[in-house]
Amino acid sequence: MLSTCYTFSAYFAIVIFVLGILCKVWKYAITPNPLKISLTPAPTNAAGVILRVILDASLFNSLFKSNKFIWLGGCALHLALLIVVASHIRFFVSPVPELIMLLQTFLQSIGIFIGAIFLAPIGYLFIRRVWVDRIRFVSIFADYFILILLFCIGLSGITMKYFIRPDLVAVKTFIMGLISFSPEPMPTNPIFITHFTLILILLAYFPFSKLIHSVGIFFSPTRNQIDNSREKRHVNPWDR
Repeated sequence: MLSTCYTFSAYFAIVIFVLGILCKVWKYAITPNPLKISLTPAPTNAAGVILRVILDASLFNSLFKSNKFIWLGGCALHLALLIVVASHIRFFVSPVPELIMLLQTFLQSIGIFIGAIFLAPIGYLFIRRVWVDRIRFVSIFADYFILILLFCIGLSGITMKYFIRPDLVAVKTFIMGLISFSPEPMPTNPIFITHFTLILILLAYFPFSKLIHSVGIFFSPTRNQIDNSREKRHVNPWDR
């Protein structure tokens, strides 16, 4: 009964995740942006716009210019998240690629540090929202919820890896069963169930949270517009 419930919950969360992101992308794509509101200094050609978006999406260039301490924490958080997600690929493919096996071997020695690097910036951002008056004033429940959710996912993952280890063969069998639409019994390890539940909540909530900035940054008019307001002026149709 538990396995059946979680199987349907997993498919439901994935459908919401995919359709939610597609709907957001469609909405961003069809929203007109006729007015030039790009942040200066803005690029004056298409190549510059592409470079700017790439730098902002990969190296957080604009954040580096505004707050180098938060930029450092953001880079550490995203790098740790990338490594963790890459190491989880072994549960979704068979056979496991050699590169992923090498990464997993590497993580055996420094995994606890990657976990700490992932949790520390989240903890800092939460304390910052509570402690700094101007940030607490503009914060809403959703801001705290997503930080707590990510922290609990990371904490439960570290707990599974170093303290209450589940049967990894059973975990992979369960995951591969979901992928192949041939459900297998779910592992009964309570930490794994908690970890898996939190991930499903994250997937379902992702399109409706501020995490959608990972997609929205490519559609942000302050980032993707060419600074040619004088060369190519917008004229309202009703003003003609």
